[in-house]
Amino acid sequence: MRLVGENVEQGVCRKTEALDKAKELGLDLVEISPKADPPVCKIVDYSKFKYDHKKKQKDIKAKAQKTVVKEIRFGPNTEEHDFNFKLKHAIGFLEDGSKVKAYVHFKGRSIVFKERGEILLLKFAQALDEYAKVEQLPKLEGKRMFLFLSPKGKK
Repeated sequence: MRLVGENVEQGVCRKTEALDKAKELGLDLVEISPKADPPVCKIVDYSKFKYDHKKKQKDIKAKAQKTVVKEIRFGPNTEEHDFNFKLKHAIGFLEDGSKVKAYVHFKGRSIVFKERGEILLLKFAQALDEYAKVEQLPKLEGKRMFLFLSPKGKK
């Protein structure tokens, strides 16, 4: 096996020799690349190795971009003023880089007016055409019809 590590003579040696060197230094022998020919092992303090690995993973996770989804709710009979008010909010959300989930909630017998809800959501998507792209067209799930929008890239 190929042996690497700090304060260690790097090179190819037998497994027993590598284990003896690790015991001399009071450290552990960790297999880094088992598929290499010969396999690569490193002499390190295993608990410190695990700690550093966890820390790197945490940093990677912290630097990952988090997507925020804002919801906007409509009724099947939403009036023009309310529509425009919610449209302004959606524009603000999209400019901040958030995704928008617009939905029409049908109460009681209003489920009969599915077409109105779909028309309303399509009108909403068309009004936001310059700010967002449609991720998912209107889809009915239970008593709600959803539309997903994501912000367009910076020009």
